[in-house]
Amino acid sequence: MSRLIFKVASTFHTALYRLSGGRLGGNLGRAPVLLLTVAGRKSGKRRTTPLLYSREGDNLIVIGSKGGDPRHPAWYLNLQAAEADVEVGRERRHVRARDAEGEERDRLWKQMTSIWPAYDQYQQKTTRRLPVVVLEPA
Repeated sequence: MSRLIFKVASTFHTALYRLSGGRLGGNLGRAPVLLLTVAGRKSGKRRTTPLLYSREGDNLIVIGSKGGDPRHPAWYLNLQAAEADVEVGRERRHVRARDAEGEERDRLWKQMTSIWPAYDQYQQKTTRRLPVVVLEPA
């Protein structure tokens, strides 16, 4: 049931975000929200997911947490196979993704946990390493 609730909430959030140009649904507390749209690696169907993000120059940073679930989120797996589109407010851009590693990952992790401290708790809930994803202009 929680999966259905999450899906309905995500669909509602996406619609509200798009209708308002990000004025509504564009933040969750202090954390800004973007919309990531990527094609399914198996279905080819494009799906949109609201995600918390931060900026680093022209790049956008997101974390594949899925709330500490033992499996990666579908959007993250789909990004391994395809480029994506991102909406920040009314701005749209085409992006490609890469995982941050080493010092860059550590620095970006701290940046993201400063706006959403729960990422540290999510990491403690799972044995998988939560990916820090850099979305670069394509």
